[in-house]
Amino acid sequence: MLRLPFRDTYYEIRPTKIIALAKNYAEHAKEMESDVPERPVFFLKPPSALIGPNSTIVLPRMSKRVDHEVELAVIIGKRARNVPAKKVMDYVLGYTILLDITARDLQAEARKSGMPWAIAKGFDTFAPVGPRVIDKRELDISDLEIGLKVNGQLRQLGRTSEMVFKVPELIEYISSVMTLEPGDIIATGTPAGVGPLRHGDRIEAWIEGIGTLEEDVIAEDSILC
Repeated sequence: MLRLPFRDTYYEIRPTKIIALAKNYAEHAKEMESDVPERPVFFLKPPSALIGPNSTIVLPRMSKRVDHEVELAVIIGKRARNVPAKKVMDYVLGYTILLDITARDLQAEARKSGMPWAIAKGFDTFAPVGPRVIDKRELDISDLEIGLKVNGQLRQLGRTSEMVFKVPELIEYISSVMTLEPGDIIATGTPAGVGPLRHGDRIEAWIEGIGTLEEDVIAEDSILC
């Protein structure tokens, strides 16, 4: 069971799905040699990829290049279907940080062959969340600093105001495609600066007003030895 501090108690993280946005920061789209999309582009990560704060990201043997991506995550509070943008906040519970860990080499192979990204995004431990859930009423997410360090070195730094599609637009669009259930997580995209992780790394990812999510990184081979 994965629980995060929330208000004066804890919130149990049990999403039916994790929806993650691609290329929702223009500079990240540029570094990925891609155009900014005309409408939101999203994919799914499995709930089995979730881990909590101060846990361990495992680099799979199948991949030679695993990248970090820090994202603002929105947690859905009640069932949402075809929700207009102006009413979106009625369906939001709160916010946390999510790391969209990505096997970049496997993603590149999939993109080249026109295959889905499920493997690249879906390994166990590839969706760390935390350190807590902030009530939507306690945080204005329109312009927050978002960043990430690896071993104390700054890798990513941006602001949520740089999102191409804001949270109301995202939920309006996603809920027109699929029903969002209570506890579902929407990861809203990452700023520029994504980069590789290596065995022994320590990640610090933060969003202003939420806190810092810290994780260790180990290679799968080191577990088997």
